[in-house]
Amino acid sequence: MRAAWYDRPGPARDVLELGHLPAPEPRRGEVLVQVRASGINPSDYKRRGAAQTGKNSYVRMVPHSDGAGVVVAVGEGVDPAWVGRSVWMWNAVNRYGYAAPEPREWGTAAEFVAIPLSFVSALPDGASFAVGACLGVPAFTAYAAVFADGPVEGKTILVQGGAGAVGELAVQFASLAGANVIATVSSDHKGERARDAGAHHIVNYRTSDVPDLARRVAPGGVDRIIEVDFAANIQSDAEMIKPYGTIASYSSTSDPEPALPYYALQYKGVSIRTLQVFTMPDALRSAAVKAITTGLERGSCSRQSQLHFLWTRLRSPTRPQKASRTAILC
Repeated sequence: MRAAWYDRPGPARDVLELGHLPAPEPRRGEVLVQVRASGINPSDYKRRGAAQTGKNSYVRMVPHSDGAGVVVAVGEGVDPAWVGRSVWMWNAVNRYGYAAPEPREWGTAAEFVAIPLSFVSALPDGASFAVGACLGVPAFTAYAAVFADGPVEGKTILVQGGAGAVGELAVQFASLAGANVIATVSSDHKGERARDAGAHHIVNYRTSDVPDLARRVAPGGVDRIIEVDFAANIQSDAEMIKPYGTIASYSSTSDPEPALPYYALQYKGVSIRTLQVFTMPDALRSAAVKAITTGLERGSCSRQSQLHFLWTRLRSPTRPQKASRTAILC
């Protein structure tokens, strides 16, 4: 079968190989999926560059955690009725051992992938494989950021980067759950995206004062902040959050070791939640799958734009290796 893989870390053009590998066979509790689209996330290129905590010790890695396709076979203990179903999947590459007996190093950048049934969900009618492939990491991250600390109905939620892959979905989840949503964006076009997703208040952080708008919308402070860059925004987040509010952060790209305004946060009793999608508790993940499926059925989770390219361009230095809305069409 066709597949992409690498045996050492480095830039895609230097280390990624395209060729043929033997097709995997599903083990107990697994399904074999014929991959129709493979999703690319920041964690994939960071893993390939060995940029994450704990350098990879793999011999060979087939990349990409997310994908979508059709179940063509099942392993022992799995209902054969799954054969023929269209599905979306996540955690195909799993370096954390979540819900699996061992780390997994065979992702969706291949014609076939054998994956635990617990990492698979049916793709509703009308949802494309490209949409399904772009869900896993951003959708689970968005759901956890919004709901890991409880219901948000009637609360004011600030989503930093409200038109990004995670941010747009966070806006959708929070708005549909009855929250008053503020979204920060970097352009008018992105502001329209965030508004279409359900944001009630839009602020361009390049041209406007974000804390000023937050004070006008929520004089007592916002209840929860969904943070895309902890280091860049923690000072203003500390200013905007209400007493005993929560800052839920899924990245700190500008500085992985940020300085913390401890007393500004301690004075308010602020909670800081960091998010790791690969180790989400089962109950939270199950709730997320239900919400994502509902969104797909309604067409809301499907509105994110995807950038598509054929897998023969996988090694191209011009391909969008850092896009969370990118699907390889297999």
